[in-house]
Amino acid sequence: MEKSFIQHPSSYRDPSGFIFLKEGVLYRQVNKVFAGDFDFFISSGCYEKLVLQKLLLPHEAIQENLTGSPEWHITLKPEPAAFLSWPYEWSFDMLKDAALLTLRLVRESVASGLILKDAAPYNVQWHKGRLIFIDTLSFEKYNEAAPWIAYRQFCEQFLGPLLLMHYRKMPLHQLLLAWPEGIPLNIIRSLLPGSSKFSLHTYLHIHLNARISSKGRASKKPAAKFSKQKLLNLITSLEALVNKLKLPAQKSAWSDYYDEASGRSDYLKAKKKIIGEWIDSVTGVTTAADLGANDGEFSRLAADRNIYTIAADFDPWCINNLYRSIKQSGQKNIQPLIADLSNPSPAIGFNNNERISFISRLKVDLCLALALIHHLCIGKNLSLEMTADFFSRIGRKALIIEFVPKSDEKVQLMLSVKKDIYTAYTEDNFKKTFSSYFQIARREVIGYSGRVLYLMTPHEK
Repeated sequence: MEKSFIQHPSSYRDPSGFIFLKEGVLYRQVNKVFAGDFDFFISSGCYEKLVLQKLLLPHEAIQENLTGSPEWHITLKPEPAAFLSWPYEWSFDMLKDAALLTLRLVRESVASGLILKDAAPYNVQWHKGRLIFIDTLSFEKYNEAAPWIAYRQFCEQFLGPLLLMHYRKMPLHQLLLAWPEGIPLNIIRSLLPGSSKFSLHTYLHIHLNARISSKGRASKKPAAKFSKQKLLNLITSLEALVNKLKLPAQKSAWSDYYDEASGRSDYLKAKKKIIGEWIDSVTGVTTAADLGANDGEFSRLAADRNIYTIAADFDPWCINNLYRSIKQSGQKNIQPLIADLSNPSPAIGFNNNERISFISRLKVDLCLALALIHHLCIGKNLSLEMTADFFSRIGRKALIIEFVPKSDEKVQLMLSVKKDIYTAYTEDNFKKTFSSYFQIARREVIGYSGRVLYLMTPHEK
């Protein structure tokens, strides 16, 4: 018998319930096996408290069995998040704040007689300009005699990656793609410098924890009681350690890009004016992707028009700076993400469906590709045909793209360290190739820069 709903491919691990789609709407089913814990979560006031503090995604309760399952207890309709992202697409400070949010949820839930049973970063998403916890079924009744079941998961998926970046002073977010279930404690311990043992909290949560875990659980001695005070002491220790961690600021090749660009005669001012007018001319735009966003200069241009904008760049330093800026300003319409367009996040997990690829998630009304094409074609050796096909899959209504000619000083700098084999990289070929996928609506040279902006609309399919 054909199902009238589609269970989300990432929602299969927890027997407490699952996420599903029905008639294009996202729901969460709570199963009978979790009824006692869920009902207590609601009646205790914990759910309402977390929602009011904007720590937990709110939902609407529906007393209807939409799946027809005999395991059904209640149906929830969560407030939808605009765009799902994965921790290996986050900057250091974003992962750090997600870790602190998770620890705060433990504190808040324990005060209500509950505990967070799951400490995976996938349960945290970007929503309305802030990080928020989305898994309502991660809260169960607190057993004061039992240790925190998600402690090791927190250490492997949050604490370990943050410690490695802190000590190595490098953005190592892609380690979470290599180990999506968390970096094993023994590997974290082996990659940390010996000096990390002199930090009491690091020694306890990583080095000692790894040694104890490697011994297994062969002992038949009864487990010592783990009191509420011990749990709170554990959370305090983790919070103290995470709060101290930082990724020292460094200047990358692109961190001062727009400072340098603003020094060019009339370039940045003219570019903003043109793009602002073009964005206004495209009707019905509610979502956008600024690819190669750098510090978000043009992402803000779209966001200020109430357009939800994915600001993606391969430079983790730039994205971390953008994230800090958004936290300070309270901007709600920009979502910063790390993405290398020549090697974007793949589909991973069971049957390659559990975590959807970056490109599959990236379906927006408007795509901005500014000062990007030369990096793809000359820096990454992608053909104009490949880039045109790529952009045609993203912006449903329009593409604003900047063509940077080979005579440009930035292109010449790139060619100074490699052989110029890019005979096809000309504006004429660019127009010809992109015309196979788009209707060229506008063309305008940016000031005296020699760079050219194009407004394109996709051909009807």
